[in-house]
Amino acid sequence: MNVTYQFRFEDKRSVEFRVTDQPADAKGKLPAWTRLEHCQCTNCPLKAADSPQCPAAVEILPVVNEFQAEDAYQKVDVIVTDDRRTYSKSTTLEEALRSLLGLKMATSGCPVLSELKSMAVHHLPFASNDEFIMRSVSHYLLEQYLAKRNHQEPDWDLKGLVERNQRLQLVNQALWQRIHSVCKGDSNLKALLNFFSMASSVSFSLESQLRKLEAKMRGDGAL
Repeated sequence: MNVTYQFRFEDKRSVEFRVTDQPADAKGKLPAWTRLEHCQCTNCPLKAADSPQCPAAVEILPVVNEFQAEDAYQKVDVIVTDDRRTYSKSTTLEEALRSLLGLKMATSGCPVLSELKSMAVHHLPFASNDEFIMRSVSHYLLEQYLAKRNHQEPDWDLKGLVERNQRLQLVNQALWQRIHSVCKGDSNLKALLNFFSMASSVSFSLESQLRKLEAKMRGDGAL
């Protein structure tokens, strides 16, 4: 996997980030907020003796450093290129960062967020809430089908999907606390909150979200 995000601002600035399926290396002196024990997730299985730094914090550090003082609602042109195609969109910095941070966290090496890594391989930039639900459910059901083929018990009721997103919420909340301690602007914070709200929609309102999608698939809902 090789994905590049290029941000082009109205003042002619251009910033680029590259994401692969390999976690970032923790090089040099890192800020205190990246330490594992700083706002550590309540469900984190890692120990500071083995992993002094939070993998997700190290992964998103360059993004936080670049945009920590930026306005979340400023307009930006974003070009996303992967191995197969190119996407482009004029949007707010917050929406673009939500897309980038979600991808970087899934590939960070965090043992909880790594549950999203297989979805990240087929990354869809700027996904809407409906698209997030559709992709999450479809991907999970494919996992269950493959489990059945391998003589394992499938979870057709999506209970595991809800539990997975509850675990992700705890991570998102802790990461928000980490970033809150260093951000002067609100772009990174709003991006994480938006990502958090999308994960919440799977945990707390999956049934209603599925009914909305069902209506759209039948042609009863607005496209």
